[in-house]
Amino acid sequence: MFQKFKTFMQKKEAVERNWLVIDATGKVLGHLATDIATKLIGKDKPTYTPNVDGGDYVVLLNADKVEVTGNKATQKLYSSHSGFPGGLKQRSFSELLAKNPEKLIKHAVRNMLPKNRLRDERLNRLKVVVGSENPYQGMIKAN
Repeated sequence: MFQKFKTFMQKKEAVERNWLVIDATGKVLGHLATDIATKLIGKDKPTYTPNVDGGDYVVLLNADKVEVTGNKATQKLYSSHSGFPGGLKQRSFSELLAKNPEKLIKHAVRNMLPKNRLRDERLNRLKVVVGSENPYQGMIKAN
């Protein structure tokens, strides 16, 4: 006859979170964002369950040294609107990278995460650092 296999469903209380450190020096933004999103969701773990937030903490170092391919540095635009007439603001990738690289990385990773109730909770576990100094070193040793 057929063997009965039980599908593993992880419980919220049984989630074990690790701290992962990634260096962004010379890495392409899209590949980096996909890799980070996978780790925040927990899809790289054998205990992955879609309705449980089982991902890890991710610390990204050297966020200002991320790269893009082709002419995206000058042609890719990030837009925001204040809601008032004439309130459209557009910045290129290179402008945003120079001014606020944390916002740039978080924007890319946010769009890679599934659009559901767990997205903000997962994004809060992403820690973006501009330099190579890791301020979360104490937390990494504790876990």
